Amino acid sequence: MTATACAWQGENAGREQPAGPPAEYKAGMIGEAGPGEAGPPVKGGTMTLAAYAEAGLLDPAETIVAGSTGGMEMAAIYDVLMRWDSETGELHPQLAEDLEANGDSTAFTLTLRDGVTFSDGTPLDAQAVKWSIERYVKKGADEAALWKSNVAAVETPDDLTVKFELRHEWPTFPFMLTTGPGMIVAKSSDAGGEFTPVGAGAFAFERYRPKEETVLKARAGYHGGKPNLDRIRIVYVDDPDAALSTLSTGRIQGAFLRDPVAVQDALKAGHHGYLSMVALGNAAVINALPGHPGADPRVRKAMHHAIHPEAIYQRAYPGTGLASNALFPDFSVWHTDAKPLPYDPGKARRLLREAKADGFDGKVSWLDSQDPASRTTALAGKAMLENVGFDVELDLVRSVSDQITKVAVRKSYDVAGWALSWREAGPFARMYATLHAEGNLTVGMATTPAMSALIEELRGAETTEDQRAVMGRIQQQWNQDVPALVLGPQPELVAWPDTVHGVVGTVNSMVLLDDAWIAQG
Repeated sequence: MTATACAWQGENAGREQPAGPPAEYKAGMIGEAGPGEAGPPVKGGTMTLAAYAEAGLLDPAETIVAGSTGGMEMAAIYDVLMRWDSETGELHPQLAEDLEANGDSTAFTLTLRDGVTFSDGTPLDAQAVKWSIERYVKKGADEAALWKSNVAAVETPDDLTVKFELRHEWPTFPFMLTTGPGMIVAKSSDAGGEFTPVGAGAFAFERYRPKEETVLKARAGYHGGKPNLDRIRIVYVDDPDAALSTLSTGRIQGAFLRDPVAVQDALKAGHHGYLSMVALGNAAVINALPGHPGADPRVRKAMHHAIHPEAIYQRAYPGTGLASNALFPDFSVWHTDAKPLPYDPGKARRLLREAKADGFDGKVSWLDSQDPASRTTALAGKAMLENVGFDVELDLVRSVSDQITKVAVRKSYDVAGWALSWREAGPFARMYATLHAEGNLTVGMATTPAMSALIEELRGAETTEDQRAVMGRIQQQWNQDVPALVLGPQPELVAWPDTVHGVVGTVNSMVLLDDAWIAQG
């Protein structure tokens, strides 16, 4: 054992170990009172929530639609055509009236509610839906490539009907209308030269102050009636511990927590909320583009065999019990008997020696953020890779935006901390975007014809069992391709005190606040 290995095996490295076993991760609504138990809704007030990250542009065509990246604000402004029920696993119309499939799921007919208007007073009709979706695709949004490859036509036979003609059988297509494509943007949003959020949701955009707040005000003209809350105020708190502390003191009424230790602390403290468990929420992507070490599959496999997720979590996220290098850990409905590649430093050394014999110099860079958990993860990863013979240089950037620029825009990295974020509800879309050769969120990872074929097979799988069977083969193919280093899933918790009621969870760790209210006292 080398001195470098001892560095990551030292007992005092990383964050402080909490007392007691980890709290149970139970995805879905936590602590919410049953119907009628909380009493009649209270009208008025402002709900202040601490965001995970600042989303300066609330445009679903240019911002990743997830709770951690402005999804809560966008859902409040635009609403969603369809909503996923976290309790039943079923999809229900939200802004829409109905959605029906044909016999083989190659076409879907969307029926809109009559009388729905945007906050600018214009109607949300079939033409508005088509225009918004075409805009979404034209701007290259995160699911645009998937839409272009699989949707043949969008037709509007009348003002309240939209027909989607698909190129293939796609039983889970309705999930597309729960996220970005299902957030309908009014034409007036682009009218002034600079984007202004205009939607048909329960709240309208009021103001944005960079690095401080975004404020949304209730709409009297919302199709479901004026919301209970007068306003939603989103504030930006960089430190998850500070966000949780502020929530506990009552100065805010909600917080989006993504740090596993902060989530554990919130669960143990008895906060109510909406919990999502995100597969591949904590990973390190490997750049397989020409000129990078990861272009050699032996190097990628050597990295995978060298990394010990449990040891990393003991230091970066102690007491959370989450480490796993499986694509879908055992909590997931998509978990299978297919095993991931094991931790095997001996095999890692052999593979690395082979690559070096063919000219590889062993040098790699590891990109990550400067927050304590990311820094600890990067240091542990560096030590583990160097234990098997790599020469690792750390590149710790100051902000999440810098990290996004280097990974997703410039692709100027070798290995980088990242979240692929495959979610329990309708994972196909995100898997296509991140792993299919035509996906637009692959960020330089290895994509292969075999994996793309499996992703396409997943699209057509009709039942949960059929989909799970494909997931097992995807795990096996991942073991061959090694696009990224899997460290573990990520818990995402929208936490609030027991005085908050009426919050509804949906996909991508987003919550809907059109029925939310705050009890007095």
